[in-house]
Amino acid sequence: MKILVIGNGAREHAIAWKLAAERSVTEVVCTPGNPGIGAVARCVPASLNDPAALLAVAAREQVDLTVVGPELPLSLGVVDLFTAEGRPIVGPTKAAAALESSKSFAKDVMNRFEVPTARFETCDSAQAAQAVIASGRLGYPLVLKADGLAAGKGVVIAPDRQAAEAAVRDAMVERRFGDAGNRVVLEEFLAGEEASYFVLADGTDFVPLSSAQDHKRIFDNDEGPNTGGMGAFAPSPLMTPAMEERVHAEIVRPVLNGMAGEGNPFRGFLYVGLMLTATGPKVIEFNVRLGDPEAQVLLPRLDEDLSWLLGAAATGALPTRPAKFRREPHVGLVLASAGYPDQPVTGAPISGIEQAASVPGALVFHAATARQDRQLVTAGGRVLTVVGRGESYQQAIDVAYRAAGEIRFEGMQLRRDIGRKALTS
Repeated sequence: MKILVIGNGAREHAIAWKLAAERSVTEVVCTPGNPGIGAVARCVPASLNDPAALLAVAAREQVDLTVVGPELPLSLGVVDLFTAEGRPIVGPTKAAAALESSKSFAKDVMNRFEVPTARFETCDSAQAAQAVIASGRLGYPLVLKADGLAAGKGVVIAPDRQAAEAAVRDAMVERRFGDAGNRVVLEEFLAGEEASYFVLADGTDFVPLSSAQDHKRIFDNDEGPNTGGMGAFAPSPLMTPAMEERVHAEIVRPVLNGMAGEGNPFRGFLYVGLMLTATGPKVIEFNVRLGDPEAQVLLPRLDEDLSWLLGAAATGALPTRPAKFRREPHVGLVLASAGYPDQPVTGAPISGIEQAASVPGALVFHAATARQDRQLVTAGGRVLTVVGRGESYQQAIDVAYRAAGEIRFEGMQLRRDIGRKALTS
């Protein structure tokens, strides 16, 4: 089987790395890819915001299956285009991808299908949002979410009215999140522990994958602004078998059944962002693809062929059992550029990746890297994900930090507390 991976980040590096090691896969092609992906797949240029160009790559390469990594091409209808041309692809249609590309759509879906989530109000103007804030009916802290795609950074937790009003001005007047902030969702704050849960769906059925915990804030102890994710570990000790069953019954199944019943069957990876509250699991958000950095700690644990699961999802033939995963915990550290998340510095030379990858139990996945005069340099905000595995969470943490200690680039940022929550759960 020849497989095309769409994307150019560490998530896509992890997908390509996993597929390239499988005997049923004859070749992995990635578009547009990155230097790290180029070590395990053949990279072909194309723009992620041009579905027609992505289709042209699949047709020219005569691939048997395509898997979409990032949310942007999904939101632009790449799956609809491939399907119309009879090309097998894993991912949701543009309509189903609105579960991620529109926070208000997702909240309406949860309301219709009685999925537990925070109370909310959708606002199409700054004036309407300020009126909701003035009413105080959602309480404080108050959560503001940009409705559209904002690279994981469109969420602000406002501790009081003044901060909430400032967040509305930033999003809707100053346009901090661009067009994503044309509409905002205001939510009550949910108290509890956060976890992520992943399934792979074929439109009707789903295969449970695994849980993980992400670290969104830039600084230790969950301080500072939100990022696309500064690290993750898997599995989450918070996700007991009983909790998983509740997530399946109260969230995943109602959403999949409801979407199918409305004529928008969901196919592909569904990421359920959860708050585990005193009254049970509640949905913070949906993503319609594997998370990043969660994919980097999930896929190395997958103990069966990803290519087989993807093919089954594309053809509506998923098994009625959970996917098989290794027991060893994995911990992933994101190494970010100076200035991230606001103004990342690029072009800094990177050294030590080979030494990091040689640490027993370690993997290094490339995100924003590039070749410049034969030198590997930083090319964006989140540059690399360093993953460690071990018999325990502490061992996995130790391996990850030992490997990360081998890597150098000017201004490198990394959190020093990734995985600590697993030790206290």
